[in-house]
Amino acid sequence: MTAVLPPPRTTARTLARPRRLTREEDGERLHALLWVTGPGRRMISSSVLGGGIGERAWVLNAQVSHGYRRTDPDRHLAGLAAASGAEGPGAGLMTAADVSAYAHGHDEGVDAFVTAGIDVRGWAAVPGAGADVPQAPGTINIVAALPVPLSDAALVNAVATVTEAKVQALVEAGHDCSGTPTDAVCVMAGTPVPGEETYAFAGPRSLWGARLARAVHRAVGTAVAVR
Repeated sequence: MTAVLPPPRTTARTLARPRRLTREEDGERLHALLWVTGPGRRMISSSVLGGGIGERAWVLNAQVSHGYRRTDPDRHLAGLAAASGAEGPGAGLMTAADVSAYAHGHDEGVDAFVTAGIDVRGWAAVPGAGADVPQAPGTINIVAALPVPLSDAALVNAVATVTEAKVQALVEAGHDCSGTPTDAVCVMAGTPVPGEETYAFAGPRSLWGARLARAVHRAVGTAVAVR
């Protein structure tokens, strides 16, 4: 008898569109986007909640007021996620942009979701700039997902690829900038499993990095075209 093995879970999984949440806060009607990915997802993120590399079960991208002054954004995001029913560890991003107007890009299994407000924008390298103080909420937030496992190095590489694609889209849209001072990125991939391929590269000329770049480029281009 020949054993029938289950198919590998590496290339069929895409990221569903987020659940939209609405709340009243400080007299304002604010929105949030929630992705509940469930187990088997590993993420790299620059988010204020759940940043770094690790297993995460959800991602929250929350809109806050333009005059946001709270000094505990991680607790704030955790509370919003808990109120939505999200369980387990997750990643939380925030922005003053209206996240209900998000843009989506897809390319051969890779998804990218972008919220963008680019009123405060510029180039990364500015003479004399830099202060080790809390910054206002990020204004270009990118959540991207690949359906395959990535090594730690490939996850880092993926963040670089996302950033390159973002800058390309901004410049092509006629914006003289590399982004805003507080952009945030979250990239999710499958958790490596013994016996399945873990991809070691996610640069823009690798198989999955190229797809990631195209998805992000498309989503950022759409997000900033209406600004």
